[in-house]
Amino acid sequence: MKLVLLSGGSGKRLWPLSNDSRSKQFLKVLKDKDDSLESMVQRVHRQITNFYSDSDIFIATSKNQVEMLNNQLGNKITVLEEPERRDTFPAIALAATYLYSEVGIGLDEVICVLPVDPYVDDKFFEQLPLLENALNCSQAELALIGVKPSYPSEKYGYIVPKKLSEFDFFSEVSHFIEKPNEEFAKELIAKKAYWNCGVFAFKLDKIITKLEEKGLPVIYPQLLSVYSTLIKTSFDYEVVEQTNNIIFIPYEGEWKDLGTWNTLTEEMKFNVLGNGTMCDESNNTHLINELDIPVKIIGINDAIVAVSSDGILISDKEKSPKIKDHISNLDQRVMYAERKWGYYRVLDYTKFNNQEVLTRRIVINPGSFLSYQYHLKRKEIWTVLTGEAESILNGKRITLTPGSVLEIKPGELHALKAHNNFEMIEVQIGEELIDEDIYRVCTEWEDIKKQKYITSR
Repeated sequence: MKLVLLSGGSGKRLWPLSNDSRSKQFLKVLKDKDDSLESMVQRVHRQITNFYSDSDIFIATSKNQVEMLNNQLGNKITVLEEPERRDTFPAIALAATYLYSEVGIGLDEVICVLPVDPYVDDKFFEQLPLLENALNCSQAELALIGVKPSYPSEKYGYIVPKKLSEFDFFSEVSHFIEKPNEEFAKELIAKKAYWNCGVFAFKLDKIITKLEEKGLPVIYPQLLSVYSTLIKTSFDYEVVEQTNNIIFIPYEGEWKDLGTWNTLTEEMKFNVLGNGTMCDESNNTHLINELDIPVKIIGINDAIVAVSSDGILISDKEKSPKIKDHISNLDQRVMYAERKWGYYRVLDYTKFNNQEVLTRRIVINPGSFLSYQYHLKRKEIWTVLTGEAESILNGKRITLTPGSVLEIKPGELHALKAHNNFEMIEVQIGEELIDEDIYRVCTEWEDIKKQKYITSR
């Protein structure tokens, strides 16, 4: 069985720490068994690799999350980049064509799709092989995992069972109910309904056949080329609702969606993270501060205080899920992002006389590097704070140490590789400062070093 993890989200409910680049699954606010901080995606990867190898795991994600996944998980897992967001069915279809045409998976192979960020016990992943068994010993086209409800939630969809199978470990699905009100949810629970946790298993043939019926390519590069023309539609609507023979595996362990501040803080093992203090009179309050400025909390109960370069949130925990409504019209530059080489944080942005000026603190991990690239609309000024790095500017090697300053003009080729923990301040100046103004010549350091015109200075 191959696993496809879906990594998406726009990062609205956990603002200001999450944004369009850093969704909730990348926030390092949980603790592992060694009390080290980890994100939801790192936690799920740690748990799932107890049962499956990295070669059996594939992650489908949007373009702006690829580098963050590489930063947090390394290059062990194949990441499939969607050219643009088209909802869950196109994402799953893209993964299916990759497995079919690039990996050479047979049409009888079972594929399991699951979200990248559930908060569950390790034993949740022990259920995954049962999905494959259930499909193989039944005539079902789809197998799901249903979570036994712990309360009558209005946030989740429900799976209503038909009857227990003769094999005794899965049930047939009668129908689905999407997000009922609390009273109806109580009735569903009384009928032994389960939460739908978004885990689906099917044989590869189901999706490949679906694409063929729609006249869509089943070869990965071909589907990539027409991806922007695909209708934005969910897997639930396109597949689940049009499938009659569905079964599910009941699961009765812990399962949570940590998608809001009030649910996330329930699983945090600390009350203060970052530069700040909280007096004893503040009960059930959490502070997360990513900035260097100190934050003091006195006598505030049942609150979340989150501080980042993107903004400051002070909210009652019960009201915190409404944050998405309050920032729906907020349009601002991403102020923090992780890359495969490290991360950056925007310190200042201003605009005057038709010139934009952006100041960033950039941290590059030891051995990591920036690709050989140039810009047409801006110049950059690098000032080294700590560490040592080898830079290349227009074919000349330059060693950078604390205090070094390097000016890069528009059109000049440049690259950098950190020898140790390396930090610098980068100032960008130009008429338009956009991510698209990056033209990469080489993306691997060994290829950069092979450029014949590189000399030392």
